[in-house]
Amino acid sequence: MHFSKMHGLGNDFMVINCIENNFFPLSHTIKKLSNRHTGIGFDQLLLVEKSNNPLFDFNYKIFNANGNEVEQCGNGARCFGLFLLLKGLTNKKKIFVSTKTRKLIIEFMPDNMIKVNMDEPDFKYYKLLSFQNKLDDPFSIKLLKDNLICSVISIGNPHCVIKVQCIKNAPVNIIGENIEKNPIFPEKINVGFMEIIKKNYIKLRVYERDVGETQSCGSGACAAVAVGIAQKILSNSVQVKLLGGKLIIQWKGFGHPLYMIGPAKHIYDGYIYI
Repeated sequence: MHFSKMHGLGNDFMVINCIENNFFPLSHTIKKLSNRHTGIGFDQLLLVEKSNNPLFDFNYKIFNANGNEVEQCGNGARCFGLFLLLKGLTNKKKIFVSTKTRKLIIEFMPDNMIKVNMDEPDFKYYKLLSFQNKLDDPFSIKLLKDNLICSVISIGNPHCVIKVQCIKNAPVNIIGENIEKNPIFPEKINVGFMEIIKKNYIKLRVYERDVGETQSCGSGACAAVAVGIAQKILSNSVQVKLLGGKLIIQWKGFGHPLYMIGPAKHIYDGYIYI
């Protein structure tokens, strides 16, 4: 099985071309491949598939390191687009991609930057859940014994966003794991910790479900900025500083798609016997 190792701001991926050769990975196979000591090592496995829908150029599948399929990955989308270019699978400047839950538009920009139309954020997601303690703010809820105030949103995958005073001292792994496994979220949830520096600049750390804290989370950056814009505390274009680097998130508000702009890197190609 030939593959590419790629990363988006340190969020790393194994990418496989499944257009001509079908590959249906079993959970235990993904776990072995993702092991950083005895396998290849990655946060997510990305599969490039042909689309059966004429409106889309490709289909995009994402699996976490523990073998679970997930709906969305923003950093992965940029790596997905770069992979298509590097392997000669497209010569378009703009490609349309279907995922498990929504559509993406990936656009190649100057200076090796990649822009992804992530579709409109979904704030109705929290209404599908049976929260015991809601706040008057339609974008916030209370969780855990300390009544931690957070906002729940879907960017094709579920996110919980918490505003903190100092991101450096935030107990990301402790709180992240507690919220991720809260039974109120039957499919688990990603947890973002946002420190607002200015209206157009934030710092962010993300605890990803089934993975733990990662160097970067593209959909988490989108979720945090969307929450800030909905609450009118952030501007329509925000630079997000993650552990692995910076992203630009742009959103004009309700009724409009959200855009993510950032880099993607190819590390190496290889093959492995499965």
